[in-house]
Amino acid sequence: MGKTSFGYLKEGIELYEKRLLHYADYSRTDIPELKKVSALSELQIREKEGDLILDNIRKADHVVLLDERGKLLDSLSWARILENKILYDSRNMVFVIGGAYGFSDKVYKRADGMLSLSKMTFSHQMVRLIFLEQLYRAFTIIKGEPYHHG
Repeated sequence: MGKTSFGYLKEGIELYEKRLLHYADYSRTDIPELKKVSALSELQIREKEGDLILDNIRKADHVVLLDERGKLLDSLSWARILENKILYDSRNMVFVIGGAYGFSDKVYKRADGMLSLSKMTFSHQMVRLIFLEQLYRAFTIIKGEPYHHG
């Protein structure tokens, strides 16, 4: 949800998106933030954002929510899970970053899994960069490349 407004984050996101294209058919969909939400409750915002998210997901997609309640993994474990999905599941993987209030119940029900990047909370703008770096790192681990030294 929303766009990345800070130049330094945009640069990092673009860097990792370019790197990812070496490993996978990657694309990003930005869903514009809702307008005129001051009169809406958090639940109403989650529901409206959830509908927009679901409008961008196909029935056959494998959907992973980046969510604080998701599975917390180290980089090596994440790479192994990603590798297994690539090898044994032909569906497109869709990773979803929610808005400030999280996901609607409908989005949680649609999800095939949830992944947490940390026990800490990050802005959705920072999560984009952090996740892309971890996705890139996972591919380099899978390929046995020297990027990951841990």
